[in-house]
Amino acid sequence: MTAGSGGTGAADGAVGGTVTGTGRLDGGPAGPPAPVNGGDTVAKVVRQWRAVHPGLDTGPMEIIGRVNRCAALLQQAEDAPLRRAGLTRPEFDVLGTLRRTGHELTPSEIARETFSSGAAVTKRLKQLSERGLVERRGDDRDRRVAHVRLTDAGRDLVDTIIPEQLGYESAVLAGLDGAGQRALAELLGELLIQLEGRLGSSHL
Repeated sequence: MTAGSGGTGAADGAVGGTVTGTGRLDGGPAGPPAPVNGGDTVAKVVRQWRAVHPGLDTGPMEIIGRVNRCAALLQQAEDAPLRRAGLTRPEFDVLGTLRRTGHELTPSEIARETFSSGAAVTKRLKQLSERGLVERRGDDRDRRVAHVRLTDAGRDLVDTIIPEQLGYESAVLAGLDGAGQRALAELLGELLIQLEGRLGSSHL
């Protein structure tokens, strides 16, 4: 829940740039175009591409573009409580990781959990430590290794923010009934397993 970040620019770029480049124009006979929902922004982009390239397979764009756009809109609103707390999304990812695992982690373990570089985690830990939200201790056997844990203030902050985010998520998903939410979660889970198997090692 706390991992991953992105903004509206990323979503817009995915719809109008990177993702559109994955469509096929193989010169062969094109199948019947899939129906396009007329009400969302991705549908407009798809119609524009179909107008200039009638043979373009826009199927991947219609899925990935919508996933990216939904993620950007959701995160934009979800980040509001973080901004009020003076936190960035990556900083909260560190705090959330320490809270949900429930024990100390080394910086390298935090980097793996948050799909971040070691240098980025080091910078975030420094900022969080200066705010009194995390603390580090040296390893008893290896002085090169540090162990990081939440302070009481850090734990209290996470416990304050998480319910607010979950409440927002419940509200935005209210348009889907329980069965719809479960079906969507299952489909996204299947997609994520495939992507993590192919791309997870590159932290994309």
